[in-house]
Amino acid sequence: TVLMCRGKAMRDFKGPDCRFVNFKKGEAVYVYYKLIGESTELWAGSVGSDFGYFPKDLLEINHNYSNEELELPTDVSLICS
Repeated sequence: TVLMCRGKAMRDFKGPDCRFVNFKKGEAVYVYYKLIGESTELWAGSVGSDFGYFPKDLLEINHNYSNEELELPTDVSLICS
């Protein structure tokens, strides 16, 4: 897995289920995947030790780590435990 970029949350986000990662305004969010297909508005990444999806428009990118973008089809989903 390649770390693509880091951003700062522009506002609080609470996801609808366990596949999403929650964060507070100002927290650092690390992006690993950009989704393609039906969910292009979602990215996948981590906040602390939590990993999940979040809306890309809530993130202000402040550092790019890789020019190589890793895109996943939207039928690849995280499993809720």
